[in-house]
Amino acid sequence: MKFSTQVKPISYLKKHAAKIVEEICETRQPMLITQHGMAKLVLMDLKSYEEQKETIAFLKILALGNCEIEQGQYCSAEEFLATAT
Repeated sequence: MKFSTQVKPISYLKKHAAKIVEEICETRQPMLITQHGMAKLVLMDLKSYEEQKETIAFLKILALGNCEIEQGQYCSAEEFLATAT
């Protein structure tokens, strides 16, 4: 994701809010808003936000699984299936 094409000052946001919402929802590209030349916030469409949250949750589950493996807290598939039935 490159923010270089989607950087706008906060004054643009104030004047073109409806247009920005339409553009972001259509392109699904986030927009970086600056204030006094400094990056302040990122605007993104709801679907992209939800997908990002789901991805982060999945990555957290994978990281926890890796920690359990490193600590030896696992069993083989055969062992698991034997105890699950």
